[in-house]
Amino acid sequence: MKDPISTRDIGPRAGTPLWLYMASTMLAGLGLLVFASLELGLAQLQSLVSEPLLWVLLCMIVLGELRPISMPGQPPNSGTPTSLPFSFAVVLFFGLPVAALLQAVATGVGGFVSGHAGHRIAFNAAQYTLSLGVADAVLRLALPFVMGVPWMPEGGELVAVALAGAAYFAVNRVLVMCAVAMHERAPLAQVMVKGLGQQVYVNGVLLSLAPLVVTAMTHSVLYVPLFAVPLGAFYTSVLLSVKRDHQANHDELTGLANRACLTVRARQDIGHAQQRGSRVGLLLLDLDRFKEVNDTLGHPTGDRLLQTVAQRLTHSVRPGDLVARLGGDEFAVLLPKVRDTASAREVAARLRDALAEPVRLDGLDFDLEASIGIALFPCDAPDFELLMQRADVAMYVAKSARTGVESYDPGKDRNSTARLSLFSELRRGLTEGALEMYYQPKVCLSDGHPVGLEALARWRHPTRGLLTPDEFIPVVQQSNLFRAFTGQVLDTTLARVAEWRQGGIDLPVSVNLSMRELLDPALPGTVNAALREHGVPPEQLVLEIGEQALITDTQAATAAVRALRGLGVGLALDDFGTGHFTLAQLAGLPLDEVKIHESFTARLTDDSDNGHTVVRAAIALVRALGMSATAEGVQTRELARAAEDTGCHAAQGHYFSPALAARDVPGWLGGRGRGALAGAFARHSFARRRFVPRSASGPVAEP
Repeated sequence: MKDPISTRDIGPRAGTPLWLYMASTMLAGLGLLVFASLELGLAQLQSLVSEPLLWVLLCMIVLGELRPISMPGQPPNSGTPTSLPFSFAVVLFFGLPVAALLQAVATGVGGFVSGHAGHRIAFNAAQYTLSLGVADAVLRLALPFVMGVPWMPEGGELVAVALAGAAYFAVNRVLVMCAVAMHERAPLAQVMVKGLGQQVYVNGVLLSLAPLVVTAMTHSVLYVPLFAVPLGAFYTSVLLSVKRDHQANHDELTGLANRACLTVRARQDIGHAQQRGSRVGLLLLDLDRFKEVNDTLGHPTGDRLLQTVAQRLTHSVRPGDLVARLGGDEFAVLLPKVRDTASAREVAARLRDALAEPVRLDGLDFDLEASIGIALFPCDAPDFELLMQRADVAMYVAKSARTGVESYDPGKDRNSTARLSLFSELRRGLTEGALEMYYQPKVCLSDGHPVGLEALARWRHPTRGLLTPDEFIPVVQQSNLFRAFTGQVLDTTLARVAEWRQGGIDLPVSVNLSMRELLDPALPGTVNAALREHGVPPEQLVLEIGEQALITDTQAATAAVRALRGLGVGLALDDFGTGHFTLAQLAGLPLDEVKIHESFTARLTDDSDNGHTVVRAAIALVRALGMSATAEGVQTRELARAAEDTGCHAAQGHYFSPALAARDVPGWLGGRGRGALAGAFARHSFARRRFVPRSASGPVAEP
């Protein structure tokens, strides 16, 4: 059988165990070849060269070297060569010296024609010589009386032939599989049994033809080429079987393993890892923004890009690792042996680096990025199904957080036991009214008067106390609780607004909307019903929409924003400047206000780079679009002054006030001067109304 490690013709590094093994095998094969050749005298060599039968046999062996029978799971052009019946027949008829010389010449010619590297040709020639040498030794021991002359096996002598064939197969397989085990860093026993049944079948069929070839040789040299017909039929039959197996276990587009193949291989590796007490790693990889390529340039270009990705991934993994395509732009890499999470991260980093190099197709350069999730057996999961699920969780965390690579974290798994428990508790809490609203003031930068409040949800947990949104909002967004949550936030907030209005506080209050809430078709009806129930004018409610909600599905988000605009409520873009949204997208939305994210605002006082210039330009463009700008996260006086100088009309942050409990809001506002509240509201309302009127093509300033 040919060397399965031949898919990579880069030789092993000098001094490594694989290099030492291959070098010693080559030396042993060369020594046996030289020793066997000494049995042939010069006269005998000249006689053999003039023998037409040997030239015909050489041609058949060369052709057989070029047509190996690959087994399922083996690389192309690897496997058992169809030259085996002829080389083994030469051992039977002429002995080892002639067989070794013909096989060495055929291996060299076949390897050169196929473009194989020199170390591969030499190793294959050596392992063939050693295998044929063992077969010849078995024949000499079993039938010493017939080995001195050309011989055709008869009757009971076929038992000795079968023993010689079995010896050839055993030695050949051990020599090759030892190299494979070293190359893949896998246990020898595991490699030896892989595909053993199919190899026994194929080698048995080919070796059984050798006595028939000998019989044909004794009658006429013209009979020998006729064996090409049954061998061709056998080759085609096995090839069709291999193709069917390949199609069932590999992706048609990229040639990578598919989900079924990954599942079988992963379960095998997990079983071996349990026996060894080692770890298995699984990496799930998803291409970022691949949908844009298909939508813009078409699926043929996208398919070519996927093929390039598959090639780069295959050449970036370690020997023995398995790359699979799960569908679409999602891939998996199975690490049969991995020390720890840090080692898996090194592989993930190498994969991202391989994909980072631009791909040029049809004159265009494509920059590829990928999000990779990592999970390990048995640290993160006890079986393959959970391992896949948890690698998937880590991958989506990496994608949503834009970190590139994430290992599995139970705290970020929405399906974990703790998350399910939190879901049940939150559902009960919403029923019992455990949700509380805190309110952070928004202040006019020109005179310091309050111009609005932002409602922030808190959950009064029965055992953990008051929880912030970061601790429970992900559960809301990833479950069916979001409608109940939105309804309770609106109900609680507008009830408080109605109460404050009776006390003379007429400040607008803003409420945050998540992506799921914004895209919920029932949202406009929920908002309208809550406003009517509490008797609050629409202009006193401002709905804040995050950037992520607007870019996930731009068309649906724009339609939802316009539907909310029809209710008469105020609309604000929240967290602008986090890098997801552009001013070009902003121009087409009926928004009143843009809230500058604190990470963007903080650059206003940073003179170390041009960050403050970028922020200033962005705020100027926001104002040119007819919208007001509010700075978030203002923590110092210097930052407040910089925000005002830049053009922000308002700001909020701990410099002015932290989020206040509802009972503390009137006192804080009273400290600012209750007489100024009506004027502050008038200024805020005027500023918002001034930029609301729009034409079909964009904002129109009122005269």
